[in-house]
Parts: sequence; structure tokens; C-alpha cells
Amino acid sequence: MSAEPLWTPSPERAAATNLARFARTVGIEGYDALHRWSVSQSEAFWPAIWRFSGLAGEPGRPVDGDGTFAGTRFFPDESLNVAEVILDGLGAAPDAPMYVVVDERGARSEMSRAEVRSLVGAVAAALRAEGVGAGDRVAIWLPNIIEAQIVMLAAASIGAVFSSTSPDFGVAGVVDRFSQIAPTVLVAADGYSYGGKQVDCLERLADIRAALPSVRRTVVIAYLDPDPSLTDGVCGWNEWIAAHSSTPPDFEPRPFDHPWYVLFSSGTTGVPKCIIHRTGGVLVQHLKEHQLHCDIRPGDRVMYFTTAGWMMWNWLATVPASGATAVLYDGSPFHPSPSALFDVVQSEALTFLGVGAKFIDSCRKEGLSPGRSHDLSSLRTIASTGSPLSIESFEWVYSEVASDVHLASISGGTDLCGCFVGGDPTSPVWAGEIQRPALGMAVTVWGEDGRPTAVDERGELVCVEPFPSMPLGFWGDPDGARYHAAYYERFAGVWAQGDFASWTKHGGMVIHGRSDTTLNPGGVRIGTAEIYRQVERSPEVLESLVFGQEWEGDTRIVLLVRLADGVELTEELAGAIRRQIRDGCTPRHVPARIAAVDDLPRTRSGKLAELAVSDIVNGREVRNTTALANPETLEAIAALPALRI
Repeated sequence: MSAEPLWTPSPERAAATNLARFARTVGIEGYDALHRWSVSQSEAFWPAIWRFSGLAGEPGRPVDGDGTFAGTRFFPDESLNVAEVILDGLGAAPDAPMYVVVDERGARSEMSRAEVRSLVGAVAAALRAEGVGAGDRVAIWLPNIIEAQIVMLAAASIGAVFSSTSPDFGVAGVVDRFSQIAPTVLVAADGYSYGGKQVDCLERLADIRAALPSVRRTVVIAYLDPDPSLTDGVCGWNEWIAAHSSTPPDFEPRPFDHPWYVLFSSGTTGVPKCIIHRTGGVLVQHLKEHQLHCDIRPGDRVMYFTTAGWMMWNWLATVPASGATAVLYDGSPFHPSPSALFDVVQSEALTFLGVGAKFIDSCRKEGLSPGRSHDLSSLRTIASTGSPLSIESFEWVYSEVASDVHLASISGGTDLCGCFVGGDPTSPVWAGEIQRPALGMAVTVWGEDGRPTAVDERGELVCVEPFPSMPLGFWGDPDGARYHAAYYERFAGVWAQGDFASWTKHGGMVIHGRSDTTLNPGGVRIGTAEIYRQVERSPEVLESLVFGQEWEGDTRIVLLVRLADGVELTEELAGAIRRQIRDGCTPRHVPARIAAVDDLPRTRSGKLAELAVSDIVNGREVRNTTALANPETLEAIAALPALRI
């Protein structure tokens, strides 16, 4: 770690932040004291967030329950409509831009809050005409375009549950997700553009529709073709809403715990988990993170590079609630040039740019110097998430992007639709460190023995107290057994996030990667089960094991295969396996390395030992080797030539 911080805000800048204003409001000085108060006095902290963030009315009881995660509810007497909160945006002017969308093809459009409100009313009326009501599911398979936000707001306005995924998902990936929640309406695009290539989606859409019998209406947005050829039972977007164009939105208040989103987090067995997120909990969590940790203010222009299949899309969707404009970028961040996102910073005068850590590392390796080639004077904050941000990437931002920008490395997940640790715009930034535990989040690091670790000692990232954006549960898990096993079994009754972490002497945190078998290439969490289901379609493969290898500041996917007798791992076979995974899942699921092995490590009960392989390859102590029936296979795997290149 560096001896000096990379950035320290001036006293004047720190005092002008939302975080400093909030601290003055509650009468507490210093982040450490503010955090201690926020977790020890949650019954005072969360109402203070309610008032400061601009939510209407005086909040009632802040917390109810027995103090356990499952038995705790926040604001149990409150009702609100999240679509109305987002559209109102702290009283933003009706003609103020709510969304700007820029795509890699050079197209740009924007929509005012009044225009969005009108369109939300029309789409909500169209949903009602299809019989959609409170609790019904509405799903999208769309690029990162304004219509995706419109459908979400329309669904939320009538109390429907919204779910999304991106068009780069193959048929199996979409069906594995949406079939579990049985959506009534599916909104898709005729295609999308990425890296200069146009990809048609209509053929895959036909297969998806056939596999989703619950869908009563499929709507297609013309993205590639202004007049796409649609089959029977599918209608165009304009046709669908035409009869409802003059219908104003009707915002019926819903209980604080009414379901808003279903997000998908892949696991190591079975289909992806369907995580049900509560309306009020996610809203207040985002308002806190946006306004205090990221210093987002009315009139700001905020962009997070994301797809509709990543929880940062949902995070960005709440930004207009703070009076800011959400800028949507659709396409590759490196097309038509490696500086594409910095072009948007300049042209749209962004105040906030959010990206994955892999993007920053790629820019550094490309030798970009956007601070010299672009006017980035509007930029106040850069946020990074998805995977650990290397020391070199921290240093590159301050030397080649902007010397006076707040670089906020943040970490959380789909599981909470928010952050456990994040930025502090009033404190120094140290290379390689996430600045602070998030306010209201009782985050710590525990060793294997369930005790707090010392500074610089790695352990499990845990949260020991309930928080508002805890999931309501998993879809299709009526007794909560899968939900409990996912988060609360590692340490009884305490949320375990599945991340290796350590505290720093500055009060910050370093995330060292996943402690479970979830993969995290380029910051996108991927469950091994989805890859296994595709590999199993190859008759040449008898057995396989997938794990993540830490490589050049990121994680790459490695696939080990045990092949049938007489079969060799040729380039042709490896290519066929990769194509199967790409077509069935997404390009992000495709392994960077495929290697053949004679045997795979397994427990005495016959289960493949993914964690043991991940540990030995990544230089960690292998946990519980006594449970392995064939531990000698680990050394053979660690010595594979494919893992050296």
C-alpha cells in the first residue's frame, strides 16, 4: 500500500457533500462515529435517511421484530409507490431530462420527466389491459434503453413484480430464469448491437416464447429494424401502447415490503436463484448510497455502464429519485474506440461515472490518458465495482483521468441489491482500498472460528445486523430453506456474503475475491451450474469442474474436463464446448482456459471439490483436505501448463 493517500478532499469540498450535511443534521462528527451510530441506533438512523433523502411524510415505526434477520422488518407501517418517488425526483422540473441514452452506433435521445410520466401511464394501462395486477410478473429481455426503464416504472406503478435480463443471454439462460417466475408479459427487442455487430433476437425469442407458457403477451421494440417482421401473437411496442396514450399513471401506495424486483444470482447447483427484493428496502438503501456515499445531487448526470442483466442496472434505475438524470449507455464500452465512455463523459457533462474494475484495468493496459484527450472537468465521482480494483488501477485513475476526482470502489451484490462497503467523499482515498463500511451496515470480517480478524488478516465478509434491503426470500422456496442456506448457514444467524476480505489500518477494506465457488469474471457473478448444464451436452465429456483463477487483476474461468476413453482435447472439441456454452448462456460464461485431466478431486461422498481446486490454484490454504477421497489430484491440477498462460 502507498505511504500517502492518492486523494484527499479539500475541507471546503468535504463540507459541501451530502454526507457532511447529513452528519451535521444528526449532530455527529467523523465517519467512524457516524457509522457506529448508524448500526447501533438503527431505529434513529433509518428515519434520518428517510427525512434527508426527501421521502414524503414523517416515517412511523422504523424497526419491528425480534432482532434476527428473518424476524426483522423496517418501517412496517409505511406505504409508498416507488415509481412515483422516482418520477417525482425531489420535485425536479417536469421538463428536466430524466433519461439520456447514448449507444455505440452514435445515436442519442433523451426524455423529460413529463414525457416519461406520460409513457409510464400508457404502459401501465397496457399492462392492466393484459390482466396484469399487483404481484404478477413482468419481464424484459432488452438492451440498456429507455423503454426498459419505462416498463419497470409502469410495472411498479401498479404493484407488479419486475424482472430483467440482457439480450446477450441465450435461450437456456433466459428460460432458466424467467420460467421460474412465470411472467404474464414479456417485452423484448428485435436485436441489439455490440462491438459494431448487430445481433438478431427474433429467432431466439420464438424459442423463448415456446418455453414460457405463462406469457400472455409478447411485445417487441424495434431496435435494429424500424419495422421488424413479427409472428402471430407478438405485437410491436407502438401498437401495444397506442390505445392508452392519454392514460395518466395511477400510483397506488404499496406496503414497504411489497416485492419490487426479482434478480437472479447463479449458484453451483440447479437453476439460478430468484431473489425477491422488497420495494421500500431497496429504495432507502439506494437513496442512502446515492446521496451519501456517491454524493449524487439534484441536476447531476449519472451513468453506470451496465446491462439490464446486472444489478447495477437496478441501482441506476433509482438515480432519478434524487433529482439527477440517468444516462444510459448501450453497447460495448470500447466501441467505436477504447475511449467511448470518456466520450460520453465529455459530451454529456457527466458528474458521476460508474464502471467495472475490469474496464479501468483494460483502459490502463491500453495506455489511455483520457484526462489529456478529453474535457472531464464535470466529473466529480468515479465508482468501480464488480471485482477488486488493483493498486495500479487506482494510480492510473489519478494520474491519467483526473487528479481531483473521488474514486469510490464499492462492493455488495445482487443478493442485497446494494453495497456493504463503499465510498466516503469526505475522507482520503488509499490505493487498493475500499474506503468505508457502508452506513447502516454492520459489516465485519470473521475468521473460520467466527471471531473478528485483525487488520490485514483475511476472513469472511459478514454482516451481523439486519438491514432494509435483505431479500424477502427466493421464488419457489416456500419454507425459506434455500434462502437460509445461501446466507445464514456459514455462521449461524449471520449474513455471510461469500467474499474474502480484510480490514486496513486506515479503516477501509480490501476484497480479495470470492470465498465460495461463484465465479466473478470481469465483475459479473456467474454460477458454475449454468456452465455444467451446457458442458454435459457434449458426449465426449464424462465429467467437468469449473473454477475461477485469479489472473492479471481479474478472475478468469477455467474448465477442467475428464474425457471419454480415446478422446483427446483438440482445438476443435474445445471450440465446440465454448460455442455450446456461449449459445446456451452468454459470452461471459465461456472459459478462458479448458484443460483435460485424468481425474477430478472429490469428497468421500463423491461431490466434486470446486473450492479445493480454487484454493490451491490461487495460492490459498486448502480447506478440509481430510474430506477429500483423492487429494493427490490437486497437485496435478495446480501444475497444469494451461494455468500458466
